[in-house]
Amino acid sequence: VQLVESGGDLVQPGGSLRLSCAATESIFSFTVMAWYRQEPEKQRELVASITAGGSTDYADSVKGRFTISKNKSANTVNLQMNSLKEEDTGVYYCHGYRGVGYWGQGTQVTVSS
Repeated sequence: VQLVESGGDLVQPGGSLRLSCAATESIFSFTVMAWYRQEPEKQRELVASITAGGSTDYADSVKGRFTISKNKSANTVNLQMNSLKEEDTGVYYCHGYRGVGYWGQGTQVTVSS
């Protein structure tokens, strides 16, 4: 199984980005799919998750600004990020779990003026 992230970029505070995670197998075969974020010299932290049934959960720091969703036709899990803040900067990783966890290679998001 491979997970490939895309969509990272440099954006100004207040801006928006949409990240995508493409899987080589059906995204619906995973019990949970999630986005994590890692800043330099810090631990990777959970940003948002979505279950096979579509239930979502978010870190308190992104509630109301980020939305995780599945695109069945494209077989992707997306993260819409609005009202971005400098503290959202980091490498964003896609993770899929189905008894075993799988990670993507990450995509860099930089929020800076």
